[in-house]
Amino acid sequence: MRKSMFHVTLGLLVAASIVAQAAGADVAKSPKPWLGVHVSLGNRNQAAALTQVVGALADLGINVIIGEINYGFEYQSHPELRSDRSVSKEQIAALVAECRKRQVRLIPQFQCLGHQSWSRNTFSLLTKYAQFDESPGQYPNNEGIYCRSWCPLHPDVNPIVFSLMDELLDAFEADALHVGMDEVFLIGEDSCPRCKGKDKAELFAKAVNDYHQHLVGEKKVEMLMWGDRLIDANTIKYGKWEASANGTARAIDLIPKDIIICDWHYEPRTAYESVPMFIEKGFRVWPASWKNPQAAQALIDYSRTQNHPRMLGHLNTTWGAVPLKDLANFEPLKLATATFK
Repeated sequence: MRKSMFHVTLGLLVAASIVAQAAGADVAKSPKPWLGVHVSLGNRNQAAALTQVVGALADLGINVIIGEINYGFEYQSHPELRSDRSVSKEQIAALVAECRKRQVRLIPQFQCLGHQSWSRNTFSLLTKYAQFDESPGQYPNNEGIYCRSWCPLHPDVNPIVFSLMDELLDAFEADALHVGMDEVFLIGEDSCPRCKGKDKAELFAKAVNDYHQHLVGEKKVEMLMWGDRLIDANTIKYGKWEASANGTARAIDLIPKDIIICDWHYEPRTAYESVPMFIEKGFRVWPASWKNPQAAQALIDYSRTQNHPRMLGHLNTTWGAVPLKDLANFEPLKLATATFK
């Protein structure tokens, strides 16, 4: 199995190196920083509220919105996976039109691999298709774990996930998709008949490469992902949340370099060593902060010292810290846009 995965990965890396060179050239020609905000977009109320504030965000200087929608869309290919009060295609069309009018790039996010549950609630993919669970029969009521994961080796999971991605790309008229991939703690579990005993870095890389092949290789769009599982917690002392302490970090050398890495850090530090690390590895990096203005300013200031075309700008996450209607008044967001003016 490992030999087979290596050959697949090697072929993808060779192909991706050509794409990465082109991507790097495009970045060099476009010095305008990416000033983004990440929001939850999983129900009708959130879609309506976000549409109303696009203009105010654009006036502030925001030029990219990441809308994390997951199962909150009225999917046609797999309607059984829709969550309650899912966003309609018509609502997304209205949001797309508003973003286009204000020259804001709108990118959907579909959370892949991890984050398939929250607290006692397991999300629809693993509820409807329990056979996809990376830890089948384990952790009743999700006690003792952070979030469930799907199995990256199950032969039937990707066709379903890819059909959902395709619907989002069509509805959002998107030229990119964010695949999540943060905080994956359950991978290579002994309870999984396919993944037991496998190298966790190779399993993680296989998942990344599968999504990349579909999105970049077949759909010809850009791919974004969170970067924490690619950071070695033994080398960069962020801790097990912002960095990987469970063996996935080596995947950084097994995946294509044209993936955009969203490198999130939410606490103030004197240095954020992962930013230059991702740049040196050949990735474009988009540092991301949250609700602490001091931490946001520290990450922005450190990132800007890199003075490199693959340092894209700044992304503010929200995670419920501010109502969507008040988004343009979110202090860390205002700080970021003012710093880059």
